[in-house]
Amino acid sequence: MNRISHIELDDSNLPPPTPEIEQERKVAMFDLLEENSFELPTRDDRTAPNGPYHLNLSIKEKRLVFDVETEAAEKAAEFHLSLGPFRQVVKDYFQICESYFNAVKTMPPSQIETIDMARRGIHNEGSRVLQERLEGKADIDTDTARRLFTLICVLHFGG
Repeated sequence: MNRISHIELDDSNLPPPTPEIEQERKVAMFDLLEENSFELPTRDDRTAPNGPYHLNLSIKEKRLVFDVETEAAEKAAEFHLSLGPFRQVVKDYFQICESYFNAVKTMPPSQIETIDMARRGIHNEGSRVLQERLEGKADIDTDTARRLFTLICVLHFGG
């Protein structure tokens, strides 16, 4: 029950993504909906509504917005996170992804593997930052954090 059953990215004001970014987005969304863990903790002595949840993820006024509803379309939570803690890791992630996409076209497998290991390391750092920023707001596991971080990167790409 404590999971995301539907996700929307509000990218209506963003430029169209590159084919690589669009592919990353599709994979992250598919994987996230297949398996995730998302729980709203009790806050201010108020018990949060049970999931599954619908999540609308957006960037508004330079803040990352998690708008969470129940499957019955009732507001479950909304929280806004500063983008500041994500800026450097997102920038690093895009740079290493660009290197990876270029390497796949021309480099031998051993060099591609080295770049991919670095990419995964930066991705793990981004998911760790996300879990820290969500502390007390939503409890998510590492795999869910990794997939949500990818979607945050997609929003950052256009923003």
